[in-house]
Amino acid sequence: MEDWLRDYYFTAEIDISSSGVHSYSMAELRALTGLEHAEIDGLVFDDGYSLGAPAVRSAIARRWGGLEPETVMTTSGSGEAISLVLMALLRPGDEVVVVQPGYHLLVEFAAGLGCSVRPWRLTAGTGWRPSLDELSGLVTEHTRAIIINFPQNPTGTSITEAELSTLLSLAASVDAYVLSDEAFTDLTYDSAPLPTVAARYERGVSFNTFSKAFGLPGLRFGWCIGPPALLAECVRIRDYTTLHVSPLVELLALGVLGNAEAFMKPRRELARANRDAVGDWAAAHPDLVSLVRPAGGVSAFPRLEGIADVDAFCDDLFKRRGTLVIPGSCFGAPEHIRLGFGGRPEPLAEGLGRLTRALEQARA
Repeated sequence: MEDWLRDYYFTAEIDISSSGVHSYSMAELRALTGLEHAEIDGLVFDDGYSLGAPAVRSAIARRWGGLEPETVMTTSGSGEAISLVLMALLRPGDEVVVVQPGYHLLVEFAAGLGCSVRPWRLTAGTGWRPSLDELSGLVTEHTRAIIINFPQNPTGTSITEAELSTLLSLAASVDAYVLSDEAFTDLTYDSAPLPTVAARYERGVSFNTFSKAFGLPGLRFGWCIGPPALLAECVRIRDYTTLHVSPLVELLALGVLGNAEAFMKPRRELARANRDAVGDWAAAHPDLVSLVRPAGGVSAFPRLEGIADVDAFCDDLFKRRGTLVIPGSCFGAPEHIRLGFGGRPEPLAEGLGRLTRALEQARA
């Protein structure tokens, strides 16, 4: 997926591929946080804290789960948090359950560490609904971790709070960790957000980021919440790589965390309207696409009907019509595409129109 985006992301006329919301500018960030130039000018670029600035860790602990600041580590995006935790926790031969199709860092990193990866597969035939019965059959006394992402990327599917409780009980029965990517927790439409796993389970680790619901991907700010002993192991690894998050990033992050809903609410409302637009588009073209309505996040995973080579179709869509989507082969589902609906409504409508005309031409 990153190879695909690396080639096309910055030159696309219309991007309807992304899994994040419309990005904020620095001026908008300052307006929403009340941050003054004097506060920025007063910043000294000293080294930062290995686990994050105390005030920032406290703000995260209060906002997500009501835990102690000692359970929080700030990172350069959630990607750093995920990779540090996986490196600290897993060893070659460890058994790990992962959701597929899924975000590549969650799926592939454990395999790269030499773990025995057991896929918990989602299928279009069941509306991408996760089966806890299937999960029960995958978990054994050797399971070291269950890695989840609900609401999920790329399908937008999720689980209920009751199902999450069952999942945590299953993990507890074999003393497994549950590693939960919660980047889309605050982008739900038909139900309340799921609780923070780290607040519900002693072996739970929760990851989050400004890159999705907050509309601040370029800030590269993320965090994880988990057992302090595990975070201490992460720091030992980090000492050889990034050391800490930039104090400038943490200054901006502190202001955002103190005004979280001011950032997320407008983007969530926009995404809700866009989700309806995508649903209406799919319903109007049943001969071209089939779509399971996403429960959360800002990506849908429609199947393209009658397209023999979706990769070639997506390549042609970009080169001839300037429109970017991600072929489902990047997620092991080659008949589908990831379609992002978190951006402004006008480019989304234009992108859907171009996609429709390309599908009609391909089937003519």
